[in-house]
Amino acid sequence: MSMLLDSIRTHINSLSKSEKKVAATILANPQLALAENLTALAKNAEVSEPTVIRFCRAIGYEGWHDFKLKLAQSLALALPGADETLAQDDLAADLVNKICSRSINTLLDLRNHLNPDAIQLALDVLARANKIEFYGQGTSGIVANDAQHKFFRSGVPTVAYSDPHIHSIAASLLKAGDCVVAISQRGGNAALLRSIQLARKGGADIIVLGPSGTPLAELATVLVPIDLSFNIDPYTPISARLAHLVVIDILAVGLALRRGPEFRKKMQNAQKSLQKFDMQFDSFFR
Repeated sequence: MSMLLDSIRTHINSLSKSEKKVAATILANPQLALAENLTALAKNAEVSEPTVIRFCRAIGYEGWHDFKLKLAQSLALALPGADETLAQDDLAADLVNKICSRSINTLLDLRNHLNPDAIQLALDVLARANKIEFYGQGTSGIVANDAQHKFFRSGVPTVAYSDPHIHSIAASLLKAGDCVVAISQRGGNAALLRSIQLARKGGADIIVLGPSGTPLAELATVLVPIDLSFNIDPYTPISARLAHLVVIDILAVGLALRRGPEFRKKMQNAQKSLQKFDMQFDSFFR
């Protein structure tokens, strides 16, 4: 599995007719596309060379050379020979190998394609926020709750909402200096979009963790693109959730480091207090 190829699948419906030909040619044989030069790929796709360049830019790359470099890295990181397709008659050993391979490839692709500049911008917004609210629904709601659990230790008031009615009301009360982190696997949920629009109207900053080229991405103050395909099988959200959780970890640790050594000392003291409480609690029931 390659996040870059998944990104092409995710964006394919938004491409022009000629750009779709380029996408189909690359998806049909990524290794061949990697071995070819710009002229050869254009010829195989039956399009012009400028069309290939427009395709590369349409899915978020600077041009052909940038795209080809990222494609090479993505294909090199994928576990060789790993068949991640799940089957009804899979044995436990098959499940272990396939699910672990899928998770490993997801994280390798995330490391290869996650934009450090976007992470830096997101950290800038989080560091100056008076309040941080996490919105997500369904599986993304679970990620939002995990984020709140990690971020409340930063000393900034944080809350997570997965109920669309509740985050709609909360969003309408936000103001400049507040921040919403919107988490989505598809980027098109109507209720989430409405809440983000309300938050923006009040002046809050919006950090989006989700696919690029979506209505939600368009509303972002800072977009941290996480592009995964949903055309593989019904179990794809397992990998998508893992990618989102890792990005949350990156942001949480980054924000904590920005607080400096004094804050680190406070966190260590809090951890010691919790361990002491756990010991007292355990002894009470002995």
